[in-house]
Parts: sequence; C-alpha cells; structure tokens
Amino acid sequence: LVGFFCGKLGFTASTMFLAMGLLTLVLAVVTVIVLPDFLARLLVVLVIRGLYRVKAHGIENLPAQGPALIIANHVSWLDPFVLLATHQRRIRFIMDRSIYHHPRLNWLFRLGQLIPISPKDPPKQIIAALREGRQALDEGYLVCIFAEGAVTRTGMMARFRAGFERVAKGTSYPIIPVYLAGLWGSIFSHYYGRLLSAWPRKLPYPVSVRYGAPLPSSATALEIRQAIEELSVDYFNEKKTRRLTLGQTFVKSARRHWLRPFASDTTGKRVTFGKALIGAVAVSKKLAPMTQGQSRIGILLPPSVGGALANVAAALLNKTSVNLSYVASPQDRRRMIADAELKTILTSRTFLEKVQIAATDLPEAVFLEDLAASLTSGDKRNALLKALFCPARRLAHAQTAQPDDTAAILFSSGSSGSPKGIELTHHNILSDIEMVLTAFRVYPNDRLCGILPFFHSFGLTGTLWMPIAKGVAVSYVPNPLDGALVGQTIRQDKATLLFAAPTFLLNYLRRCEKEDFKTLRFVVAGAEKLKVALIDAFEEKFGIRPREGYGATELSPIVALNVNDADIAGVSQVGTKEGSAGHAIPGLAVRVVHPETGEMLGFDEPGVLWVKGANVMKGYLNNPEKTAQVVQDGWYNTGDIVTLDEDGFITIRDRLSRFSKIGGEMVPHMTIEEVCLKGLKMHEPVVAVTSVPDEKKGEQLILLYDKNKVDGEKLYQVLTESDLPKLYIPRRENLLPIDSIPHLGSGKLDMLTLRKIAQEKIH
Repeated sequence: LVGFFCGKLGFTASTMFLAMGLLTLVLAVVTVIVLPDFLARLLVVLVIRGLYRVKAHGIENLPAQGPALIIANHVSWLDPFVLLATHQRRIRFIMDRSIYHHPRLNWLFRLGQLIPISPKDPPKQIIAALREGRQALDEGYLVCIFAEGAVTRTGMMARFRAGFERVAKGTSYPIIPVYLAGLWGSIFSHYYGRLLSAWPRKLPYPVSVRYGAPLPSSATALEIRQAIEELSVDYFNEKKTRRLTLGQTFVKSARRHWLRPFASDTTGKRVTFGKALIGAVAVSKKLAPMTQGQSRIGILLPPSVGGALANVAAALLNKTSVNLSYVASPQDRRRMIADAELKTILTSRTFLEKVQIAATDLPEAVFLEDLAASLTSGDKRNALLKALFCPARRLAHAQTAQPDDTAAILFSSGSSGSPKGIELTHHNILSDIEMVLTAFRVYPNDRLCGILPFFHSFGLTGTLWMPIAKGVAVSYVPNPLDGALVGQTIRQDKATLLFAAPTFLLNYLRRCEKEDFKTLRFVVAGAEKLKVALIDAFEEKFGIRPREGYGATELSPIVALNVNDADIAGVSQVGTKEGSAGHAIPGLAVRVVHPETGEMLGFDEPGVLWVKGANVMKGYLNNPEKTAQVVQDGWYNTGDIVTLDEDGFITIRDRLSRFSKIGGEMVPHMTIEEVCLKGLKMHEPVVAVTSVPDEKKGEQLILLYDKNKVDGEKLYQVLTESDLPKLYIPRRENLLPIDSIPHLGSGKLDMLTLRKIAQEKIH
C-alpha cells in the first residue's frame, strides 16, 4: 500500500523502500509493545514447526471460541509449545510453580499469563490458583492442565493429581482430553534420562496431537484418564497403513545389524543377522515350491537357531506361521493341525526323536536337516545376492500384503478348556512390540536368554520378534526346565535379559548358582502370579528382583509391565509395585467392569479387566461366535478379576473361571492359595484350589496339596487360624493329597487336570 502511494506521488524507488522499511519497523515496535504475547507465541510456533512435524487430529473437537478445559498427558518439556502450534487460539496453562519461577524463563511465562501451582503450596494458595484457572475460563480462554503434574520419567502415564477437576466443576464448560504422541524419545523428554543428553534422531521430528470428543465438566479423573488412553489407541491404529510385515521387519533389521550376533543355541550354532538373513532366504526359496498354494506353514521346533530361522523363512514367504505345541497331547496336536488346515510342517528329525513324536503323525513333515543338506553353493550365492540387494518388499513377498493379514496363529494353553486358535496380525505383533519398547528400555549390547517356546505368545513376540526389531542377540535354550543348562548359557553368553514363568524361576532357584545370573539386569515373569516370597528368595540368592508382567495370547500378548522406578531431576515416578502385574503399557486403554452388571468400576474396585488396543487379536480361528463374545467394539474381555489403582497399576485378583459361587457369593481361589503358602512359609506352588458341583450350595471348594511337601493337618490348621471368612475354608475332608501340582508346559496351572482329579477323588 505504501509503495502504491509513493509511486503515485512520484517518489524514487530508494525513497519508496525506505518508507516501507520504516513502516515495518514501526509495526514491529507496536507489536512488541502492544501485543508482546502474540509476538512471543508467533516465534514459539515458528521454532516448534522447525523442530517438529506436528500433525493435529480431532481439532474440530476444540471450540472455535469460548472456554474449554484441556487435559493432556505430559511427555516432554515442549508439550505446551506443541499444543500452541496446533491452532491459533490462546491457551492459559496451569503449570508447576518451581518451573514458573525459573530466572531465565519467568518473563516468558508471565507474558503468556501462565498460572503457577504446586502440591507443596498451602491449601489457600492451591485454591487461589484453581480459582484463577476458573476465572480464565469465565473470561472465555482455553485453559490447559497437565494433570500428572510433571513430565513422565518412565514413559508411562502417572497418577493424576487431585484438584484439577475443580477448575470446571459446576460449570457448562467442556473438558477436552488430549493425547500427545511421539514426544517420548525426543531430546526434550526424559527417555535418555537427562534432557538434551542425546542427538535428535531426525529433524523435523514427527509428533501427533489428538484432541478427543468433549467431556462434561462433571467428568471424573478416571473418565478423563480413560479418554486419553483411548486417544492413544487411535494413535497406534493410525500407524497401521505404514506397518511393515514381519518379513520386511526382519530384512530391514538384518541389513542394519549385518555383523551383529543374531542367535545362538545349546547345540553350538551361532549366526549373525547377516548370516541369518542369507540362511532364511535360502530356506524360503526351497520351501516355496513345497508350500505353493498354502497360506500357512506349521512349525514344530524348540526355541533354537533352527526354530528362529524357520519362523523367519515363513515370514519371508509371507505365509502364516503356526507354531505347534510339542508338550500338548497327541489328540490336541491333531486338533490344532486340523483346525489350522496345515499341509506342511517344518520340523527336525533329531527333535522329533527327543520329544517322542512320530513323523507319521504329521501331515507332511519337512526336515530342516534335509533342507540344509540340499543347498548347493549356487543356492548360497543367490541367497547372498538377494539378501544384499533385493528390495525388502519383494524379498519378503509383501507386494500385496496388508497389515491386517494374519501373521501367526497360536493356540491357547488349554488350561481351562480345549486349545483355541488365535489369529494375530502383523499390526498386532509389531504394535505390541512398539508399545512395550516405549516404556521398557532395550540397549544394543543387551543379550536375551530365550527359554520360552515359540508356541507360547510371550516366546514368539518377546524372544523372537522383539529382539529382531531391536537388533538384539538371543541365546536359546530348548528346555526351560533344564535349570543347569539355563544357568550355564546365561553365564557363558553374559545374558542381560530373561523372560520366564514363575514356575521356571523356582527351578532356577534350586538348580543355578549365584554366579550364573550375575550379568542379568532385568528378569520378567509372566503366565501366572509372581509371589513376593519368590521375588525375595530370588533376590537373596542372585541379587536381582524379578518383575511381574501380564498379558494374554489374544493381546499379542503383553498388556502390563513393572519397570524400574525413575528419579530424574528431583522428580520420582514409581515404575514397580510388587504384588501388581504392572502398569498398562503406553498405547492401551484399560477399564474394569462389574462381572455381572457390566457397570464401569472406579479405582481399587475389583472387576473384570477389558483391554483395547492395536494388539487385540484378529479373532479366534474359525470361530466368529466365540470372537464376538470376548471382543466388543475393539475391547477384549480378559476374564481376569483385577483392581486398577490411581497410578495405573493392575493387580490380578484371580481368573473369573477361578472363582466358585457358593451360596450366592464369589469365592476367589487365588486368595485361599496365597493364605496357605504364607502360613506354610513356602513360595513353591504346593497347593491349588478348585471346585466341584454341590447340590445345596452350587459348588464346594477342593484344596489339593503336594503330599511330599505339605502336611495335611498343618495345612488345615493354617486355614482355620487365618482371617479368611468361613465360606472360604474347605471342609477337612476336601483337603486332598496328590503326588504333585499339575502345570502345563507354559508354566501355567493346569486347571482342567486339577478339576478332573478333584472330581475323581470326591466321587
């Protein structure tokens, strides 16, 4: 405009540019003096847009004008600035007082009219800060609270601090839940411990901000927390379109870690990632004509180099792997083969002899020994060239693959019924791995001792595909009950990680030496309850406390995990609560409902756990009716009775199937077992509770005990002198001695066998 008038008045070009420069300078000065916060926000947005590639979702849920209370998770120190960069409205943040008074940043916080608060403030000062937040809402502002009160130190969402609900309570102002994703792992988060202690992984760094549907001002902390969790589920599901297949994942990881150790086993085999890729390519080339027209390949092998390569070869052919249990009964195994419609099974002659399974019991056995012997030097050269130069998508036959294609079929343990085939997709398995690794740190120099079978979901995901995704070496031991061999392997290979079942840890407690486990830095136990007495005994001998985790095959399988406590920059965050199954991993939504009414329950109220996430199975094989019973609107019914505390930790009370309804009251079996073991001062599983039908009361309790380790009279005395209600105490004649408590190969209690023994002995 100035240039136009200067031209009309006949000014020279230099005079015209001088006039334009002076006007720009005047406008800048006016902006700084009159609208300093606007200028500051503009500069912040420009910087954030330079550092991050911010994608906002659900921005329509944020009111274009008028007040709203924003509640977000707190992942990094730049969270407020990232929120500001998603829209043009001004936000007044309620922030920690100690940070607000930072000498170098206080001017900026005052400029933005931030509201300081601290849990250490006296009550009057806290109330005054909350009132200021309410006043800002009354004036039509957006007000944001990071309800955790501090940036996460573990990657998990911390407890919501009390009082934030008061800001909007009693008004008609909406509460907008927000999930900030992708910032954990940035240099402004505590992923690496101290801030700015690592180089940026990429610039601009990808970040996602998801605004949820408005909640009423009466929403509770639990409802808001669950809304944010559901937004995290949407974030991981949004990644589905970009998901690779398992085969592509292996190819990319092997090329990145070519010379790094991939796997070893007790037969002396040791291969690098590069050699594993070459071997898998060669094996898949031989398998291709044998399995033409087949969408699935059966695998009957223990955790070993051969077992790992068989699974990888199946993935490179983009065929569904079906790892069969070699500890299941022949009848169950035949049922698995028939249900999965398997025509080809990869196995080993040596292994079949060891587990005493006849090759004639399998539809078409292909032996790894024969495949290896048939490889010519030409085959190996071709495999090398393909491993080095063939595009990953083509090498993994993924041209037409979809993330929702079934990658693996695993059969449930059958602890409480016939084994069910569970279909897990590429997206399920890789999402579960990504979510776990958000909170559980794995380092390049880690080495995992892999003892869990691949027909066990924790074995397949935790000891095969997770190490592949991270480029971590695995030392495989085929028999998890061979404590001496497990100890020797950990000692020789200096393993740092061990995933096991509590039953296996008991075995190692008896058969391993202290020196065997001195290199371990993290031990995770799942599949059944990890008792504190066992944790104490394990630490006393080996100097390391096992951590409990929780999962289900239908959930790919990991749901919750105890991790290390964190104390960084003067702020502590609890990572482990012994007795609990751990904190739900990031990216999952969990809720607890009444087992009969379906009503949503609050913190610390026992009910059935439902889980929603990208790791929820595709469904039960050939059984849509059963799938529909347990999966509703993306939520999976675990059938476990749990409590959820305010910190997000899940405590397993019992399986719904391990309750007896006696006289109209639900009696938990696990509670009775824990009282027995505590009274006997034992941590071994020497007692087990089950039930049989009863005409008068519906069911009657049966307590089975190991007659070689437990005295029946002493056991009954422990029960009668305990604080258990009388309804929870079995009759003396229902305390039955047996040779040993039956367990499955996965380490879980064999409830079917227990019930059968009880029925035979009672009747």
